[in-house]
Amino acid sequence: MAGEPLAGRLDRHLSGSSKPPAIVFDCGFVNGLSAIRRLARLRVPVIAVDHRPDALGLRSRLALPVVCPDPAAQPAAFAEFLRELAAALPGPAVAIPTHDEYLIGVVRAAEKRLLLPAGPPQLLEAMQAKRFQYAAAERAGVGLPQTAYPESEGAAWDAAYHIPYPAVMKPSLGTDFKRRHGRPLVEAGEPAELVAAYREAAADEPMFQELIPGGDDCLWTVGSYIARDGRPLGVFCGRKLLQMPAGVGTCRVGEAVWDSDAVDAALRLLRELGFHGTSQVEFKRDPRDGRFKLMEVNARLWQWHGLAADCGVDLVAMAYLDALGRPVKPAVQRPGHRRWVALAGHVRESRAEGRSLRAFAAPLRPPFSEPVFSLRDPRPAVSQWYGMLRRGAR
Repeated sequence: MAGEPLAGRLDRHLSGSSKPPAIVFDCGFVNGLSAIRRLARLRVPVIAVDHRPDALGLRSRLALPVVCPDPAAQPAAFAEFLRELAAALPGPAVAIPTHDEYLIGVVRAAEKRLLLPAGPPQLLEAMQAKRFQYAAAERAGVGLPQTAYPESEGAAWDAAYHIPYPAVMKPSLGTDFKRRHGRPLVEAGEPAELVAAYREAAADEPMFQELIPGGDDCLWTVGSYIARDGRPLGVFCGRKLLQMPAGVGTCRVGEAVWDSDAVDAALRLLRELGFHGTSQVEFKRDPRDGRFKLMEVNARLWQWHGLAADCGVDLVAMAYLDALGRPVKPAVQRPGHRRWVALAGHVRESRAEGRSLRAFAAPLRPPFSEPVFSLRDPRPAVSQWYGMLRRGAR
């Protein structure tokens, strides 16, 4: 009911269930929606939280939709919201953030009723810096692109003359930079461009990095759930085939395929970090030497984690059970190649790229998963396609 206090809405939503609820933070796209649907399969009462009233996951009939302050733009208001939410809960709830701003907001709030299935807390904050991740990768013997860490404009000029081109300026603290500029990095073809990008990201610990050649299909993901004692309870491995937009975007077509070298490197890195919980380690396979080079670590669910569940590794279920101290049965990725397609995004980007019908349809050969369409939960797909058609008409 519109205007009903949060406590009353929660009380009605949670009545009749003996299971502790799960709160999925950031439901703007399929990261959160897929988590909501996995939890609903366990008959867990789900609360979907997002600062955008039109977030895709807030359309799901499988969760109670709750609009909150933006944790990036209004951190104090978000912290107050979490206090109100925790106080209104009848007991503990498992927090499932799907983006970094929400993850850090929950960590800093330190509400005892919000059980975060990842940690340690101080590590989660430190891992937001790619410089911290890369230092751990060097200690663990995990491959990296050639990278420089200039601390002044003079050092930036020196590094810019020594790094191979094409190169990129990648902010170590990428969340704020991406929010301000709408892009995660800046490509450069010569030193002056790289130094100009350094100035643009001076507050975000800018790094210079060689641009590893190869297309979207060179990007590999290892997703896992690591127990507190360091045991990997579930591991998924796959690669992107297409991004939106190409080169620096998010996954629109992904494929489950196992590579032991990628898995071994990811698990070595997570052990070196001392991390436990759900994560995504992303690599790029360098076609020049065939080695995997670290791109980044995300200490949370990633966009196409639903493919891991379709392959027998349900990381969302593992996170929920482990946060509550319940036993988790280890899972092994089923063999075979299965694909994941964000169909609306694939349609939009294929039109923008001028793809032929054959090129558009090539990734759609079965078996593949589509994360939005669901007969059991149809409103998110209706909302997504209606919005796309309206934009197209304009």
